[in-house]
Amino acid sequence: MTDEDRKRAAHQALVERVLSGEGQASAEQRALAFGNDRGLAPPLDALVRKVADMPARVGEADLAAAKAAGCTEDEVFELVVCAAVGKSARLYDAGLAALAEATAEEA
Repeated sequence: MTDEDRKRAAHQALVERVLSGEGQASAEQRALAFGNDRGLAPPLDALVRKVADMPARVGEADLAAAKAAGCTEDEVFELVVCAAVGKSARLYDAGLAALAEATAEEA
């Protein structure tokens, strides 16, 4: 297995783990957070969007609002991880596509 194949396999294992591994947040909630899709309750929706789009602006108030809405600390953590991994997965895929396109243009 090449280094590149190992990296892709590790990336895929991470994605599968955050989406379908054991956890407190439901699989549906994790998928929504991973995809940065609408459908989570308002405090969670805002938190997930911030994590994906403006992570430096996530603050204690965002986490407190999610917990005040009834989420456990574990659920909040899992959804934040899903949002971050989802964003990184989209960037990773875009980077691979750009490399493939640049390589194809050179040939």
